[in-house]
Amino acid sequence: MTADPNDDVLNGIRVLVVEDEAAISMLLEDMLLDFGCAVVGPAARLSSALEMASQEAFEVAILDVNVAGEPIYPVAEAIAKRDLPLVFSTGYGGAGIREPFRDRPVVQKPFSQADLKRTLIGAIRAVRT
Repeated sequence: MTADPNDDVLNGIRVLVVEDEAAISMLLEDMLLDFGCAVVGPAARLSSALEMASQEAFEVAILDVNVAGEPIYPVAEAIAKRDLPLVFSTGYGGAGIREPFRDRPVVQKPFSQADLKRTLIGAIRAVRT
């Protein structure tokens, strides 16, 4: 039996989580911990998310598109300036993502653990190649 090469990609990765819904945030944290990730945050407000995006050490971010009624794009811009991968989380699908971020991966709510894992691995590998 051969090991899946994806099994270790997320182990030890620091993930910034920006999500304003407590239940979804807790679910995300549980999934990430199952993958072997370390969770940065979570941030439930745009101001704290901006601060974390600029100052914290992380390898990838999961960003809710709408955080407490505010669009997440200033945070996405701060992360893009650091050349770090990000994944958008939304109930509206990829069509609701603004330019210039339409090429970024999207995980649509509600998402499965397998969907999240696949999307995160894809985002990380895209910047490593």
